[in-house]
Amino acid sequence: MVPFATLLTALETIEDPRRPQGRRYSMSHLLLFSVLAVLAGATSYQSIVTFMAVHRERLNATFGARLRRAPAVSTLRHLFVTLDPDALEDAFRRHARQLDSAHAADGRRIVALDGKTLRGSFDHLHDRTTAHVLSAFASDAALILAHREVPAAPEEIGGVQALMADLGVRGVLFTADALHCQRTPFPKPLPAAMPCWSG
Repeated sequence: MVPFATLLTALETIEDPRRPQGRRYSMSHLLLFSVLAVLAGATSYQSIVTFMAVHRERLNATFGARLRRAPAVSTLRHLFVTLDPDALEDAFRRHARQLDSAHAADGRRIVALDGKTLRGSFDHLHDRTTAHVLSAFASDAALILAHREVPAAPEEIGGVQALMADLGVRGVLFTADALHCQRTPFPKPLPAAMPCWSG
């Protein structure tokens, strides 16, 4: 559970969007336990709450939480609706960098860039299409370094270029699928990174 303890520390840096009088549950613990629930197969707010209810005592003991009971579905939903997604992504990136720095790599590193459409992410209420997310995966460390939500292909091309620049890594061999075999130049030079487009 050690990697999750460091993730909890990263999540604690996110500003809590809830009003002070409505903070019955620690935001960082709710976020961490939601991550664990999803990793265990939860696919809805109700299944996340059920996970917390079933494992409440163990979660409290392991991570120093003080949940007397699992939160209501409405509590969890409100937190995720009001949470700043950029702040959450920044916390995950800091956590990934910390794990990545502890991994000693021999030779040139390889980072795979790939976009996936998230199943079930269509938002009927706001008439929003399904989300398309780019991931940067460091294969030697088996670690996702960053995510970026982008429009679906072919707009993914610019998103990949921006994600490569955002990572700011050096001496890395990037791979991506055939969609990115374009002659379009990068908007600005990348910091000593070596892109390699492969199908």
